[in-house]
Amino acid sequence: MSAFAFRMLSSMNEVTRAAWDALLDERATPFLRWDFLAAMEAGGCVGAVATGDWLPRHLTLWRGERLVAAAPAYLKQGSDGDFARDWDWASAAQRAGIRFYPKLCVTVPFTPATGRRFLIAADVDRTAALRALLDGAIATAKSGKATTVQVLFPLPDEAAELEALGMAIRLSYQFHWKNDKYTKLQDFLDRLDAKKRHQQKRERAAPATQGITIRTLRKAELDANPVQWAHTAYALHRATIDKLPWGRGWLTERFYEIVFAKMSDNIELVVAEREGHVIAGAVNVASRTRLYGRYWGCFEDHPFLHFNVCLYHSIDECIARGTLVFEGGAGGEHKLARGFEPSETYSAHLFFHPRLDVALRSHLAGETASIKEGIADWRSRKSLLKDALVDG
Repeated sequence: MSAFAFRMLSSMNEVTRAAWDALLDERATPFLRWDFLAAMEAGGCVGAVATGDWLPRHLTLWRGERLVAAAPAYLKQGSDGDFARDWDWASAAQRAGIRFYPKLCVTVPFTPATGRRFLIAADVDRTAALRALLDGAIATAKSGKATTVQVLFPLPDEAAELEALGMAIRLSYQFHWKNDKYTKLQDFLDRLDAKKRHQQKRERAAPATQGITIRTLRKAELDANPVQWAHTAYALHRATIDKLPWGRGWLTERFYEIVFAKMSDNIELVVAEREGHVIAGAVNVASRTRLYGRYWGCFEDHPFLHFNVCLYHSIDECIARGTLVFEGGAGGEHKLARGFEPSETYSAHLFFHPRLDVALRSHLAGETASIKEGIADWRSRKSLLKDALVDG
């Protein structure tokens, strides 16, 4: 078996769509498609010219002219948009006189969604390829004067593989909705306690009293006028971002145009309409088994509109279509009251500075124990509630 040749790519255009997408498997989210990553670059969302940050440093392995493994990676000067939540680490390092940035991130920009991070051909030894990709990541990081390598939101088994290769693992969580073989909405509502069930029914009833209808646009409708819907989605997103003092306009109108044109088989647009006009919406991304809530915006504010557009409508769609999991995005403990559950997420870290490595590994051990205890406690209470509802 021949050795791998490692190449760092500074653009997705240095590899063909066919070669990259041939590595995708069932556990690779649509965000790992060549079209999505290339749209980030072509749309000016990443790269020095557009942002001064997120410099593409994609990791690839080759056998001759055949691409056999790859991972999207970026050299970053800060932590905006990667959801690593490591600002406190950077601050502590600075106080200790240790440089924290730049860092090399193996991830999808602005996308806190768990999925395959290392794409490896089925006929290639995965352990050997993963080791070679990690070696390439270390070399790429050091050549860019980075102080750390981060792998953000890998699959749980990928996190275990990376830990076996010496990386430190960080455990965190998001709130996901899980389809427990529901055949109708009432099946789901029956799993909630009386207070949450009453709250949902009250909030779900609001759009009808407000003269608002909500629907999902999929491939056929999007393909009929992709530019119009891309501009609508962008305008909605900007309308909300511009209201927030901490809002970040990472995604450009050109990015929306590209993904709506190239990825309508994965893109869904939820729209809320009143008096014939779109007043709110959310861009979702769909795989065969999962739905990912991404970008929300509104032109008008109405009570409970956000919950209905971003959560309830898509829960109903998941039940109707048999979708297994709905990931509503990062953060949001308000999701607990609306039927979402804590779900573990992972990241893997390699720190080049010895003192920083020792300190953060010690910190991670305590942090992980606390998070595990909290999730276990929540699941225990949920199990007791489920038993009580069944018995009742």
